[in-house]
Amino acid sequence: MLPQRTIKALTRAVGVGLHSGQRVELTLRPAAPDTGIVFRRIDLPQPVDIPVSAESVTDTRLASTIGVGAAKVHTVEHLMSACSGLGIDNLYIDITAEEVPILDGSSASFVFLLQSAGIELQKAPRRFIRVKQAVEVRQGTGAAVKWARLAPYHGFKLSFEIDFDHPAVDSTGQRVEFDLGAGNYSRDIARARTFGFTRDVEMMRSNGLALGGGLDNAIVMDDYKVLNADGLRYDDEFVKHKILDAMGDLYLVGKPLLAAYSAFRSGHAMNNLLLRELLAQRDAWDVVTFDDERQAPRGFAQPVRAW
Repeated sequence: MLPQRTIKALTRAVGVGLHSGQRVELTLRPAAPDTGIVFRRIDLPQPVDIPVSAESVTDTRLASTIGVGAAKVHTVEHLMSACSGLGIDNLYIDITAEEVPILDGSSASFVFLLQSAGIELQKAPRRFIRVKQAVEVRQGTGAAVKWARLAPYHGFKLSFEIDFDHPAVDSTGQRVEFDLGAGNYSRDIARARTFGFTRDVEMMRSNGLALGGGLDNAIVMDDYKVLNADGLRYDDEFVKHKILDAMGDLYLVGKPLLAAYSAFRSGHAMNNLLLRELLAQRDAWDVVTFDDERQAPRGFAQPVRAW
């Protein structure tokens, strides 16, 4: 049997929210089989559990936000990406504010937290959503077109192409493909940071956004170049961060996908539309388990390697 996974022990982090600028404490706790990933707002008068699901996504402007009633958690995608990359099925995430800390702007710190806590195999089969028919969402035409697609695949791979028309971005790789079965998430994807442009910062801060952002947790560019003194972590860090985000956004469906994801100029909103479109087409997917680990796709049978 290919089993579900949680963590072995508590682990904690403290940081600030990228958009809120608020100090926030995060505690990751083991969870029983079939719990799923549950965010818990412990700062509220009565703690509120927010289980992840495609339907729990309430906002996709600049980040993925999930919520139940008035209780929300913003910017969940980097932590969810780490859970996807490491194959974590069940986890409680206690949080003391409304936004996940940005830490270094990538998912590397979350990978480190999860790896430090240890991965525990559980006595329940891991359930996958297997895509059986291609599903696509598309917006715009001509130069404004953007789209995202899920197609059948025995495994999980993602390909993404960006188009920002900016000298610093254009000089790097514009397209990347990552296969969870052939690559190493921690090495190949997790260190890619979020990015932004100085021309947007003033506008965003006037709207109460990016209050916690800076050169220590994002790639920042003026009209011509990257301003970070240490440059880029990958030659194609921009598009790799879009892969990182997509993995987090797609894992909000609540189970690992067996699918090939491809996208052009997609983002949080389109990724969630894609999940909702998939779920609406009931003939396009089913839920599967693997009684024999040898039948599972590459990259899923063994816990992911540490650094």
